[in-house]
Amino acid sequence: MKKILFIGILISILSTGCSGFNNTLNAQAAESTEITGKSAQKFAAVITESVLKTRLYMIASDEFEGRATGEPGQKMAAEYLKNFYIEKNIASPLGENNYFQTISKEHLYRNIKPSENVVAFIEGSEKPDEIVVISAHYDHLGIDADGEIYNGADDDGSGTVAVMSIAEAFQKAVEEGNGPKRSILFLHVTGEEKGLLGSKYYVNYPIFPLENTVADLNIDMIGRTDDAHQNNPNYIYLIGSDKLSTELHNLSEEMNDKFTKLNLDYKYDLDSDPNRFYYRSDHYSFAKNNIPVIFYFNGTHENYHRISDTPDKINYELLAKRAQLVFYTAWEIANRENRIKVDK
Repeated sequence: MKKILFIGILISILSTGCSGFNNTLNAQAAESTEITGKSAQKFAAVITESVLKTRLYMIASDEFEGRATGEPGQKMAAEYLKNFYIEKNIASPLGENNYFQTISKEHLYRNIKPSENVVAFIEGSEKPDEIVVISAHYDHLGIDADGEIYNGADDDGSGTVAVMSIAEAFQKAVEEGNGPKRSILFLHVTGEEKGLLGSKYYVNYPIFPLENTVADLNIDMIGRTDDAHQNNPNYIYLIGSDKLSTELHNLSEEMNDKFTKLNLDYKYDLDSDPNRFYYRSDHYSFAKNNIPVIFYFNGTHENYHRISDTPDKINYELLAKRAQLVFYTAWEIANRENRIKVDK
């Protein structure tokens, strides 16, 4: 009887142990097949309020004189971006320390001096020829006739520093052996305020073939709150996510539901929107070429295109959260087995 009892207890222990072992294996398998999970959260944590604030106070400083296209302040901002990528050991797709895609005067409007897009690049580990673009314009309105500087903190200093921090997060992943499967191009375009000139130039003279470009995630003004959301600032407008790819739209919502939990507002995505924001930022240069896009936008506010658009008015907690949403979305696009489909 004692012998039988002992055997029964032994079987029970072994059964429990095997069950626990199997549960562990199942959990590990689930984690290994999950594309955007704990590892992505670890690298998203690189995108912080304090770092964004430090960088934005530089980009939107008087030193850069409002960053008018082709003017000395814009050139200084370009050098600042170049030096950042060199410091972070993030390569240029043009080779060595050449981070500028130069735009000659013939490709700009009259009276605009030559300018440059700033480009940086992380090569994919498995699908290097497929390119995910993360873009923002770094130019602004410059100095007015009275010598007043348009600092452009929200427009689009916020997007500029978001791209910088997203690039830093991906580079951290590379350094820890967890880089993206697809390549990522960090594209700081010039001339947006003059008519999307930098992004138009890029798609006309692409560094990588447009047919290899998977998507463009474009960030233009994500540091403030508009009047409609004063009582609920935990939001972001998404524009264009469903225009060309159902899969991109669904992927975007999944990443937000899982991680950032912002209220995604599609008000300006409607074809009936009288503001026509879909056509007014740099993602549109890609969309015209049948490349899926998402435009991240906080809406306009009382300081839009005024000298009062300064870095002291930015909500840095919200800026970080919105930038992390772009990071998670880019991570998922870059690491899925199959390229997202254009179905519209």
